[in-house]
Amino acid sequence: MKDVFVRLGTDFLSTILFAAIYFATDNIALATGISIAAAIGQVIRARINGSELGFMVWASLGLVIVLGTATLLTNDPRFVLAKPSIAHFAIGAIMLKRGWMLRYVPPIVAETIPEYVTIAGFSWAALMFALGLGTIAVALTGDIKLWAIYVSFVAVGAKVAAFAIQYVAFRLLITSRLRGRAAAGI
Repeated sequence: MKDVFVRLGTDFLSTILFAAIYFATDNIALATGISIAAAIGQVIRARINGSELGFMVWASLGLVIVLGTATLLTNDPRFVLAKPSIAHFAIGAIMLKRGWMLRYVPPIVAETIPEYVTIAGFSWAALMFALGLGTIAVALTGDIKLWAIYVSFVAVGAKVAAFAIQYVAFRLLITSRLRGRAAAGI
């Protein structure tokens, strides 16, 4: 579980830095520049460490550079604010693959309730698309404080709530199915 949060923090480091620097300085150019530098620094560090860089890392770097540059050239933060929505859409599209989630759940879950895991996978895709649309809607307002609240609390909170609901539902479904099998003598 700790690895998941480290990965999320790493994936969203440039966004987190952008929000933190902007709130500390109220300077869009500075926050954007530091965000771009951090994204480039992450890739350089990973290359030096010999880490394998997947498609999402390169796509994220490209988005940070392109959208950050557009923000710097226009002095319009909405370009940078839209970045998390693109990530949500990309992740949602990946999650549309039937059964993607089966490799991420414990074997007892995959063996006992695979059909529910598939449904949960599609539900996660829907959540990612909804959060992406929400991010765009908030970004279009140009209100960076509202955007930061949305990205930091609403989007993260929705994912945590979805995970908690899924965890409880899976536990109940597995328990019910195993009791049913035991009662049937299977």
